[in-house]
Amino acid sequence: MSSSEHLKQILEQKLPPSAVDYAIELWEKEPFSFKTTGTRKSKLGDFRYRRDRQIQTITINADLNPYQFLLTYIHEVAHLHAFVKFGIDIPPHGTQWKSTFQQLMVPILSTTFFPIDLLIPLRKHLKNPKASSSADLFLMKEMSKYDESSINQEVIFLSDLKPGNRFLLSGREFEKGETRRTRVLCEEVKSGKKFLIAQLAKVKLIA
Repeated sequence: MSSSEHLKQILEQKLPPSAVDYAIELWEKEPFSFKTTGTRKSKLGDFRYRRDRQIQTITINADLNPYQFLLTYIHEVAHLHAFVKFGIDIPPHGTQWKSTFQQLMVPILSTTFFPIDLLIPLRKHLKNPKASSSADLFLMKEMSKYDESSINQEVIFLSDLKPGNRFLLSGREFEKGETRRTRVLCEEVKSGKKFLIAQLAKVKLIA
């Protein structure tokens, strides 16, 4: 099986069907090695330029929903295209990467590729893309509605709660404290210990 056939086989399982041809087209312009990985809490995908390699590697978490997978795929491919076009000494998420990412996203910013409710946060995100889409709270909350675990059930995020609210996370009871950028300082009720928890953590409110 050729590299392109192998890639297509993976992408057909992970992307919205309408986006597969475009994703392959980007690979054909600048080939790379592609792998899916287990869940990584610190990142959704990864690209690192290696001077000693002709073919670079992109990895993406396998558990992402199709729309998050597509966005992450374009995000990482934009790194490769930016390094090829502008040189390897550019900042990873500087203006060159941002402009490349924006250009690669333009052809798929329609309801052919994304549900209409994702287009508003996507367009807002693309005005000044962050180093990780997971840092964009509005976009990630909308994206997470399409996670397999979220379908047909009401999802409550830590960011939706008020300070002082108590909630369950991984079977442990916490009380919400002050928000610090993308995380919230919360106190575990049983131990009194404090933890920084992501605003996008899915929690169960204790009435």
